[in-house]
Amino acid sequence: MKIFVANFHSLTSEDELYGLFSQYGSVRAVRVWVDVVLGEKRGFGFVEMPHDDHAKRAIRKLHGQWWHRRQLKVAKAHRTS
Repeated sequence: MKIFVANFHSLTSEDELYGLFSQYGSVRAVRVWVDVVLGEKRGFGFVEMPHDDHAKRAIRKLHGQWWHRRQLKVAKAHRTS
């Protein structure tokens, strides 16, 4: 399952997000979005977890939690056409 994560500090690394989400199960990939023009992280990204039950638990536990002085927004990612 692909998970959308937002409102984390712009200095957050992919490794830090990996560590946070791996507390709830296997993590396949982490991607933090970077502004192409400025080269700065945007404070949102995606985490991919291969097991839906682990992903759902991570969403339930992390959505709304404070992490590095920011309240995380965590939800199942939805595809757009």
